[in-house]
Amino acid sequence: MHQRSTQSPKVSRREVLKVASAGMAVGALAKATPAAAADNIDSLIAKPPAGFKPLNVPGKIVKVSAKGDFASYMQPNQLWPKPDVASAMLEKALTEYTGTSSLSDALAEFIHKDDVVAVKVNGIAGQKGYTMATNFELILPLVQGLIKLGVPAEKITVYEQYPTFLAGTRVNVRDWKLPEGVKSGTHNNNDHPMPEIKVYQGIKTRYCRFFTEATAVINLTMMKDHGICGYTGTMKNITHGNINNPQDHHEHNASPQIAMLYNHPIVTSRVRLHITDAFKVTYDKGPLDKDPKTRVPHGAVYVSTDPVAMDTYGWKVIDDERKAHNLPSLKDSGREPSYIRAAGNFGLGVHDMNAIKVSTFEV
Repeated sequence: MHQRSTQSPKVSRREVLKVASAGMAVGALAKATPAAAADNIDSLIAKPPAGFKPLNVPGKIVKVSAKGDFASYMQPNQLWPKPDVASAMLEKALTEYTGTSSLSDALAEFIHKDDVVAVKVNGIAGQKGYTMATNFELILPLVQGLIKLGVPAEKITVYEQYPTFLAGTRVNVRDWKLPEGVKSGTHNNNDHPMPEIKVYQGIKTRYCRFFTEATAVINLTMMKDHGICGYTGTMKNITHGNINNPQDHHEHNASPQIAMLYNHPIVTSRVRLHITDAFKVTYDKGPLDKDPKTRVPHGAVYVSTDPVAMDTYGWKVIDDERKAHNLPSLKDSGREPSYIRAAGNFGLGVHDMNAIKVSTFEV
């Protein structure tokens, strides 16, 4: 069972009502939908293979940093990590999180060999020059680990929203090739064959085919400032990165829309693992890489099953960087990511920093 936040933040009455109505909307979905449509929605709620229970630990984060200075573990362009370093950091993060001894054994705690696996990457800020996107050096060992676990290559898909976003991660660009048989694709906001559902204020929306056809989703994302919602990390990559109409869910800093979209059982039933590529973070003018000065070294990989804890911690990382660069906090900038608090109130994870356990390691 997910732990609820013990924090008592100042939340407006309007926000409380929105959060409450969100929970009622999800709970009443079957009643509010015609029987045939309700059956279709029920069929989109993922179920793990028989007898398999994926590991889920609320409030737990593992952080692995690279030893040495930034230049020493990055490639000569200082944009991408060295492949051996990235692979070692990923394995260390996952094995420490699970208490196992190898990457594939660690993945087996979250993924069954009979799962259909989708890996949602983030490349929106890597469109020009591959500067700030999920690094291929993390994507490749993750996919290789899934194959070693026994997941058939043809049952693994690495995907993004648009072709330029996927290309930003360097997936299947020039020599950066995925293993034979592994699929890649983009949904372009128009590959959403499921029935429409109403999650927020009667706005109809749908999740993309790559997402709904998977029984298990791995979220391979980043830590960035966002000009609308303040912070973008685990939850927003899954919500606005998968629905057909993200532009309709941006009002008032996209809060609590992100929390509400994530709270749907179509999402919560299949997202198994969050891996955060934080070799670099963007503390201002995100989510695009508009100003290289706001892209700074961080040198870490994070692993968690708790999207709220991970986003709560990521919010702190960005605010700490903003303070170090003499900028006001996200809240003082009028972009407080209150959807994270709302998600904690839904019971999607732990929002209280005092209840979040971050274990740190180096490789």
